[in-house]
Amino acid sequence: MGMGRPRAFDADAALDRAMEVFWRHGYEGATIAQLTDAMCINPPSLYAAFGSKEGLLKAALDRYTERRDAWMEEVLGAPTAREVAERLLTGTADAQTDPANPPGCLLVQGGLACGTGSANVPFELAARRAHTEEQLRHRFIRARKERDLGELADPAALARYLSAVIAGMGVMASSGADRDALREVAAVSLKAFEEQSKAG
Repeated sequence: MGMGRPRAFDADAALDRAMEVFWRHGYEGATIAQLTDAMCINPPSLYAAFGSKEGLLKAALDRYTERRDAWMEEVLGAPTAREVAERLLTGTADAQTDPANPPGCLLVQGGLACGTGSANVPFELAARRAHTEEQLRHRFIRARKERDLGELADPAALARYLSAVIAGMGVMASSGADRDALREVAAVSLKAFEEQSKAG
């Protein structure tokens, strides 16, 4: 009995290319033709490997999330809550305007203009954004216990605020805002974070 036909493509490289298509066009805007052209495969191979367009998006998001989590590990490893916020905000401004990648954030851009046929996609993206917020919340709870934050500072509110800011920065970047503009937002947001973190 034969071993079966080997896959004729590198799955990791193909996912990177699919991720870029979703990032540039969003889930709804990315066509099967664009995806298969970018991945250098045919539609039957896409469906055989990932089951559906949504399955491909989830696989691409898993790959994107792995990279994001590695970066978040560095962000959360900062010695103070203020430095966590600074690394997050300035890092976001730089990453979302990096010419090596599409502008903005896949977790925001991927869900723009999703129709009724892709009802699960916005929830999938929202869940992954919520994961970042949860990571920040836990880090700020620790910071308050260590007296790095004021007694009345609200870790959940601070995490929600930063998550909202970086999502907004993603929308700005995908709409053409440059690095200087995003760094201005980062600087103002950091000052607001500092004020709220001193509560108590």
